[in-house]
Amino acid sequence: MVQFEVPAIVPADPQANITDLLVERVKKTPNLALFAVPDGAGWRDITASEFHSQVIALAKGFVAAGIEPGDKVGFIARTTYDWTLVDMALFFAGAVMVPVYETSSAAQISWNLTDSGAIACIVESPDHSARLDEVRADLPLLRSVWAMHTGDLKKLVADGAGVSDDEIERRRNIADGADIATLIYTSGSTGRPKGCVLTHSNFVDLVRNSAKALEEVVSTPGASTLLFITTAHIFARFISILDIHAGVKTGHQPDTKQLLPALGSFKPTFLLAVPRVFEKVYNSAEQKAEAGGKGKIFRAAAHTAVEHSRLLEEGKKVPLGTKIKFALFDRLVYSKLREAMGGRVVYAVSGSAPLGPRLGHFFHSLGVVILEGYGLTETTAPATVNLAKKSKIGTVGPVLPGVGVRLGEDGEVQVRGINVFKEYWRNPEATAATFDGDWFKTGDIGTFDDEGFLKITGRKKEIIVTAGGKNVAPAALEDPIRANPIVGQVVVVGDQKPFIAALVTLDSEMLPTWLANNQLPGDLSLTDAAKNPAVRAEVQRAIDEANKHVSRAESIRKFTILPSEWTEASGHLTPKMSIKRNVIMDDFAADVDELYSVPVTTTNVSLG
Repeated sequence: MVQFEVPAIVPADPQANITDLLVERVKKTPNLALFAVPDGAGWRDITASEFHSQVIALAKGFVAAGIEPGDKVGFIARTTYDWTLVDMALFFAGAVMVPVYETSSAAQISWNLTDSGAIACIVESPDHSARLDEVRADLPLLRSVWAMHTGDLKKLVADGAGVSDDEIERRRNIADGADIATLIYTSGSTGRPKGCVLTHSNFVDLVRNSAKALEEVVSTPGASTLLFITTAHIFARFISILDIHAGVKTGHQPDTKQLLPALGSFKPTFLLAVPRVFEKVYNSAEQKAEAGGKGKIFRAAAHTAVEHSRLLEEGKKVPLGTKIKFALFDRLVYSKLREAMGGRVVYAVSGSAPLGPRLGHFFHSLGVVILEGYGLTETTAPATVNLAKKSKIGTVGPVLPGVGVRLGEDGEVQVRGINVFKEYWRNPEATAATFDGDWFKTGDIGTFDDEGFLKITGRKKEIIVTAGGKNVAPAALEDPIRANPIVGQVVVVGDQKPFIAALVTLDSEMLPTWLANNQLPGDLSLTDAAKNPAVRAEVQRAIDEANKHVSRAESIRKFTILPSEWTEASGHLTPKMSIKRNVIMDDFAADVDELYSVPVTTTNVSLG
């Protein structure tokens, strides 16, 4: 059994809780700009001591409103400064937050609040209020609802003016490391979401050790980041708390359509993103270049960037010709992309799904080191991550300090250590099923290289076994296909079938630009585009490229382009944009059957 375990750099402190991280930060650097909030066309800084004062004031409001230590409080909101303010204020009041994705349906909101036993809920917008109102009658435990859009946070602060500082100090010190800090529900790609009990020690110990491991990223003078992925997800939640501990200035941008302007004005030093964001940045740049008649130059620049980065990583000498091309493209292409991201980004932490070596090498040549990592809600986010001084593109990095990772006999990734959750809330059967002793069984399949770098190759439950007995990991095919600009999502099928096939959806955001660049009407409907020969040829090209990396028995022989999109609203994606494979297989069973109803040789799909 392959196993890598790294001792903690920072010793555990069983008495510490998350509030201590803010208190320590204020003592060290009270005047450090810990946050920045939008202010006209720019940003206004908020110091550590200002944030601390606002946290205490809001915590007093929660106390005055009757929130008791240990009470569960739901929270539905976008990624804004107020999200982190509420988060920390609830910790100071001794409460336990139950974050709810801002895109959750009324039924999902009902389940999270009912199962957790929440006695109060905070909502950000009229839309969130309306969804909660739909199920309010089914939530008898819910005593209070506060709406941010009607100014309820300010009212809470005003109502809490009579609560003493001593009472908040008492409240914030009640919890020790073993106590529950938050209850986060899994995104539910299979079955009903389960509540993950994450303790204060999970956050405190992981944050303190990760700050040491990622010192070059979070501890450099002037370190800053702009959060735009949902803070309800453990990935951004962990980074938010890490930033407070490390003194990183944090901004927020909930509207990803405004991301580029926000990056330009905020100028972060590192980013936190999922692979789809990097794909969008690359594809948008490519299509923009194509529209300006410079598509050939961009593709040559991209090829040179990847080649240059690969040679450097392999320790090989970069030929003079490549050096000259790289210098030229740096002026013409790479510098413009760097500027579009604010001009100061040095690192980008990527998680949630595999990035792929091509994009890793491309951004590396831009001067952005993508530190791909791996983790789940159950591991408080990262278990492994590539480090500034120890990284390999195409892997999710080495094990973090205080964490152990081993591979089961079937290649399943198993984790133990400071980051592993306590249990599933009120679900002892699920808890028992997911642990082997103190090892958490992730359900992911992976491999280690000799230096301890982990590579995730697929999901255990998603392995396809063809009628011929060939085991196929869908992710190895899906990830490179999804990188194509016009592909929205893709699901590989073929379990107990004679060959591998795929369901494909188009990206409605990128499609009009691609169509215009290819002398086609930019307003083609998804239905018409799905049948268009040029569109089919482009999808075929993406599939042919993916097929080059697998054996013939694993290659995609047929595909169908669906005339619809898979979204969170349609029920086919989780809030972190992962596909709900089981739901898709049920809803599109007829399309899958049709793929196998006609002999493979009758399609126009390349079998080469």
